[in-house]
Amino acid sequence: MVKIVSLKKFIKKRVIILGAAGRDFHNFNMHFRDYHQFKVIAFTAAQIPDIAGRKYPKELAGKYYQRGIPIYDEKDLPELIKKFNIHTVYFAYSDVNRDQIMDKVAISLSAGANFELLGPNQTMVKSKKPVIAVCATRTGAGKGTVCRKVLDIITRKGYKAVAIRHPMPYGDLKKQICQKFSTVSDLDKYNTTLEEREEYFPYIEKGITIFSGVDYEKIIKAAEKENPDVIVFESGNNDISLIKPDLYITVIDPIRPEGIFSYPGEINVRIADLLIINKFNLADKDQIKQTYENLSKIKKTHNIIKGESSIVVDKPELVSRRNVVLVEDAPSITHGGISPKYAVSYIVAKKYKVKSIVNPKKYAVGALKGLYKKYPDLSIVPTYGYNKKQLRDLEKTLNRVKADSIIFGSYSNFYNMVKLNKPVARVTYELKEVGGHKLERMLTEFLKSKRIR
Repeated sequence: MVKIVSLKKFIKKRVIILGAAGRDFHNFNMHFRDYHQFKVIAFTAAQIPDIAGRKYPKELAGKYYQRGIPIYDEKDLPELIKKFNIHTVYFAYSDVNRDQIMDKVAISLSAGANFELLGPNQTMVKSKKPVIAVCATRTGAGKGTVCRKVLDIITRKGYKAVAIRHPMPYGDLKKQICQKFSTVSDLDKYNTTLEEREEYFPYIEKGITIFSGVDYEKIIKAAEKENPDVIVFESGNNDISLIKPDLYITVIDPIRPEGIFSYPGEINVRIADLLIINKFNLADKDQIKQTYENLSKIKKTHNIIKGESSIVVDKPELVSRRNVVLVEDAPSITHGGISPKYAVSYIVAKKYKVKSIVNPKKYAVGALKGLYKKYPDLSIVPTYGYNKKQLRDLEKTLNRVKADSIIFGSYSNFYNMVKLNKPVARVTYELKEVGGHKLERMLTEFLKSKRIR
């Protein structure tokens, strides 16, 4: 009797990964790179400019992809599915709402493909060291302030910590496989963008070494070689942790209570060991009430800490009674959707009673001009500098604005990257716990439970 063998198991599934130069590359490395039953035909790009048109290089893609993997614009997805006979579309980026996810589902299915998401078990890297992950419900919720507070507590108690940051590989991917930042000169060494500097510089200021890049299996090994007592992972946007944590902290932004139902912010809320509701001093009563109501719908038991965003400006004399232009972290005020009235630069402007806040739109050039068309309600200058041309556009825009000074609401040390014809007042912000020292007590218990030293 002849045994008939199905050929289905030998046929590679043709795949497209929808991404934004971060989670997509990580998911590929963890789930697709070494598995011959998948054939990743392409990545697509969204949110971040100038990603489409590049390739995921063969040095990262592995033995099954000797020509690398092309990256297309996400708008071409329907045509790509049909052209390459795609079996499954995998969604792999963050900071989107439920409707946006369903739009991608509808586009994929109507073009003939399946649609899937990968979960933590398939994508989290494991470490030999204790890991604290800090994630959020939306980008701009204040993950950085929480990470800095966590690190302050850990180091004050005599423990050694290193940090790992969610990927932002917007340059030469072959040079960004594993990056280590310990000094300001390392920012120049890796030719970092403004967005990267915003994230890495606060750690360097505190004397904390931070790792980032593309291949997080290599990155976690490099971080472990520093022999830390604890690794602190800061996620990007509102993404799930890339590293399997021993303590999972999720930061909630009450000025955007709907973020609790975002993707994947809701997942972060559901699996968190600790929730920190940040910006209690900025949100109004209705927003706080809505935040708690939204939480009650998805998680019945809460371990919650209340936090305030303590905002400080270094040169208030450049703000008071001046005509000012405001600058903020680009992701937070673009796809993050933070209203201008909640931007730290705006809060400082109102506190110190500026003469006027100048709308920069009519002065914008190049990439900035295009960004204002995409986000017509934007009235602040975003730190938009993913390449040299965009940096020059940012520089020209700020220099063209008819203002006395700049209120810079970002942690980036951009002063050596642009030449400005106006003085800059720098705004910094830190987490201040409301009603006690619960975070310190929890971290002390965590460190004891791991029997560190």
